[in-house]
Amino acid sequence: MATISDLIGNTPLVEIRFSVQKPGVQVFGKLEGQNPGGSVKDRAAYGMIKGALERGDLKPGMKLIEATSGNTGIALAMIARLFGVEITLIMPDNSTDERVQTMEAYGAEVILTPAARTIEYSRDMAEKMSETGEYLLLNQFANPDNWRAHYGSTGPEIWRDTAGSITHFVSSMGTTGTIMGVSRYLKEQNQAVQIVGVQPTDGSNIPGIRRWSPAFLPKIFEPERVDQVIDVSLDEATTMMRRLAQKDAVFAGVSSGGAMAAAGKLIETLEEGVVVCIICDRGDRYLSSGVFGK
Repeated sequence: MATISDLIGNTPLVEIRFSVQKPGVQVFGKLEGQNPGGSVKDRAAYGMIKGALERGDLKPGMKLIEATSGNTGIALAMIARLFGVEITLIMPDNSTDERVQTMEAYGAEVILTPAARTIEYSRDMAEKMSETGEYLLLNQFANPDNWRAHYGSTGPEIWRDTAGSITHFVSSMGTTGTIMGVSRYLKEQNQAVQIVGVQPTDGSNIPGIRRWSPAFLPKIFEPERVDQVIDVSLDEATTMMRRLAQKDAVFAGVSSGGAMAAAGKLIETLEEGVVVCIICDRGDRYLSSGVFGK
């Protein structure tokens, strides 16, 4: 009999045939929305909470606290409930209703901060609250359990499902846990695999993708593990998000659209290759924002 945690990972890899295409190049999307919590963040959330409990970092009576732009919060709320741990999540108030209500449905306390002050303000608040001793800050931005989750699962799954034929890996960069863990694993299998990160253009606010200021750059990020960075605009991300649904029947979120838009730019430079792009969540989390409207 399976538990919810048993369903994390082993997500499908599907060919993207119409949204982006070029003769000689195959593009695949890894559908992380098929995780039980609906996003790639289930992997890191499970690893971080399990690790904190096993190490004894989470003392009796303590609560968890974390700053999040959405998907990590949902994943942490779900996993915290599995382990019977209380959690407080801090996030900008421009997060969609679906995200906030899903976290609350799992029993999490949600604190909303002014969107104009960005996720960086939410991170500052979480750090200050953790200093009281009442909370344990998981700190996904500096927690090695974040990237280890992808080194141990996402990377091996991609290598297995492409039979080692992958030439390029494309991932949006937020906490950078996904790209750091997958890069480590794939480079150990074949140094020639190219790791491509995706970040927003200046002025673009894309949920789940960040262009960090130097002071807030995730401590787990090692720039030498990324071979190329491609910038995408919010318009490019939302256009590709809608195209994925309309052309390939892949209903994904804005950051997934950004990653696939970057993959589209990448393949224009290639004559051949096997490109794997992380489709990090599902589109139903964005419906209230109106991005799928005509």
